[in-house]
Amino acid sequence: MTQAAAAALQPGAKGGRDIAFASGIIGILCVFFLPIPAFLIDMGLAFSIALSVLILMVSLWIEKPLEFTSFPTILLVSTMLRLSLNIATTRLILTDGSHGVTAAGYIIGGFARLMMGGDFVIGLVVFTILITINFMVITKGASRIAEVGARFTLDAIPGKQMAIDADLSAGLINEQQAQQRRRELEEESAFFGAMDGASKFVRGDAVAGLIILAVNVFGGIVIGVTRHGLDIAAAADVYTKLSVGDGLVSQIPALIISLAAGLLVSKGGTRGSTEKAVLSQLGNYPRAMLLASALLLMLGLMPMLPFFPFAILAGGLAFLGQAIPQKLAKEREAQEAATHAADVAAQAEAKNSVKESLRTHEIELVLGKQLSARLLLSQSELSTRVARMRRKFATQYGFVVPEIKVSDSLTAPAKSYQIKIHGAVIATQEVRIGEYLVISGDGRRPDTPGEEVREPAFGMKAWSIAEAFVPEARRLGFNPIDNMSVLLTHLSEVIRNNLAQLLSYKDMRALFDRLGPEYKRLLDEISPSQISYSGLQAVLKLLLQERISIRNLHLVLEAIAEIAPHARRAEQIAEHVRIRMAQQICGDLGQNGVLKILRLGNRWDLVFHQSLKRDAKGDVAEFDIDPRLVEEFGEEASKVIRKHMDAGEHFVLVATPEARPYVRMIIERLFATLPVLSHLELGRGIEIKSLGTIS
Repeated sequence: MTQAAAAALQPGAKGGRDIAFASGIIGILCVFFLPIPAFLIDMGLAFSIALSVLILMVSLWIEKPLEFTSFPTILLVSTMLRLSLNIATTRLILTDGSHGVTAAGYIIGGFARLMMGGDFVIGLVVFTILITINFMVITKGASRIAEVGARFTLDAIPGKQMAIDADLSAGLINEQQAQQRRRELEEESAFFGAMDGASKFVRGDAVAGLIILAVNVFGGIVIGVTRHGLDIAAAADVYTKLSVGDGLVSQIPALIISLAAGLLVSKGGTRGSTEKAVLSQLGNYPRAMLLASALLLMLGLMPMLPFFPFAILAGGLAFLGQAIPQKLAKEREAQEAATHAADVAAQAEAKNSVKESLRTHEIELVLGKQLSARLLLSQSELSTRVARMRRKFATQYGFVVPEIKVSDSLTAPAKSYQIKIHGAVIATQEVRIGEYLVISGDGRRPDTPGEEVREPAFGMKAWSIAEAFVPEARRLGFNPIDNMSVLLTHLSEVIRNNLAQLLSYKDMRALFDRLGPEYKRLLDEISPSQISYSGLQAVLKLLLQERISIRNLHLVLEAIAEIAPHARRAEQIAEHVRIRMAQQICGDLGQNGVLKILRLGNRWDLVFHQSLKRDAKGDVAEFDIDPRLVEEFGEEASKVIRKHMDAGEHFVLVATPEARPYVRMIIERLFATLPVLSHLELGRGIEIKSLGTIS
């Protein structure tokens, strides 16, 4: 509607619509001054009524008020049209009124007979009621809504402009969208401002109608008596009927346009046509319809009130109260089905797209065809145990590991599986499908037929036995493990060894967002002034790399805040955090409150101490050790550590605080899961049990 009106006003518009529109305005002005025959007045009055009905229909069907921004202009033109026709009919009434009720045209005469029933008093009453409804009810309310809407729209412009600029700066919208939003904002402010003034047209039109009616009645009686020789009663009867008929013909379009203006400004922020905005919102509350139906039925049962009108309405509301929920449920099901179908289609398209082939998953378990067919029989169990594994990691280490994608592959060996981290194959293992694994270590082996293998997660000696011998192995005191448990244990250990790689920047920010407001303020104090977010991520990765939980993230931040002003290297900060979290570390590594430790011994303490080269400030600058000593240390440490591991003991290796990172660097290549602590990380209140030394 807005574009059509704008196109009609443009110079040189197609079809000469600009000339036609200008000619129409000139025609309205000519009506003010030139005498018009009754036939043309009938055409003008019919056009005025048709125009008012068209404006009302457009106001009902537009989606939002800004789609009808030309309404104030149309309101002015329609008001001028009615006033010009009023003047023309006044001229005819005063000139030819003595000829009868059709002197000013058949439309005025028809309305006079239709609505007055031959009695001008009825016409005066109806005219007064229409004026009251238009002037006091519709126009006054619409004027107030337009005034308040204009005020709040103008007050909200600076905030909306800032919101548009903020969205543009954040990249949520582009420059073209920002310009469109600014243009809509300007149109909104201009529209409500114009509506505030345009409502005065209708108010003035109502006042003018009263004045014109009074002039027509008084002037007609005077002219009829003095010029046409009528008595006062006959003159009053004729001229009052014509004047009231003229007033009714002009006030009915005015009332319709006032109603259109009220509907337009009262829509506010409601989107959709008026019937959708009103009927759909009324129909969203079926219980209200049922209660209204019960109330109408009670009124119908009252002894002094008619039963059938209330009963019919009560039955209709009860039917709607039952039918609408069923219709809404069907529409909801259809919408969900359409949404699901769209999601499936989008997933299928994304799966087959080139971008999907470039995407790498953080954790992926790739199964061979035979193994996949075997495990697909218990797909729900696999999904449940994988979800349980992720919850265990979240509780134990303080962050949620990424989702584990399970897929099958034709390129992988049929009876094997691969574990990938960020697309790289970390572990590959062949599975003896249908057989069970009995882990024996260096202990006794089961007295059942089987083949010696290595358990994939920890590399321990095990025996693979057929499913038929499982009851016998259990009777002998062994615990046979099925294929799925072996696979998931291996997967769990691979994830545990790669926790540092799985902590992404997004995961770290999500952890910080869950902190309380006090620790968020602490985070704002230290970052980025003392340490960057990437530096914080590096510290957390160093902790997770040695399987130290970050579940107490607030304690980690407190420790970082202590050392950050005095240290810049992530390794130094991580060592300080470890010392501050000694109680948690020892509690996680100990068993029943007892922490078993294995020391380096005086010789190796001295070797590592002499290998640390310091700078002028006394800080460790590099680690310079003879490679032969590294080999010798590895051999001696392996003998002692392997002896205690074969005995089934859980222990930690303890070194000096300065040498600890370098001892860990050597030990992790031999025993990846063996924790290495410093003397300062032995927490208070922890019972220490020494297993010996490496010497």
